[in-house]
Amino acid sequence: MEKKRLILSALAIAALLVAVFLPGFSELQKLREENEQLGKRIVLLEEHNEELKVDLQKMRQDPDYVEKKAREKLGIVKKGEVIYRGPQ
Repeated sequence: MEKKRLILSALAIAALLVAVFLPGFSELQKLREENEQLGKRIVLLEEHNEELKVDLQKMRQDPDYVEKKAREKLGIVKKGEVIYRGPQ
């Protein structure tokens, strides 16, 4: 009888510990995953930032590059130029 009570007490304590610590552990896992995703995003943003720095440096040094970018992004044309767009 004493053995059964000891086993039941141990099971009750184990269940209580699981009930107390499981939500915290789940939250910890969720935060770790979020942290990992944010770390990956930081790396991608740092790479993009470096690309933008290179682009900015080219724009400061090369007027032809500025013209190329203006033509690509803004559709700017030189005086007298005719734009022809084929079927899309």
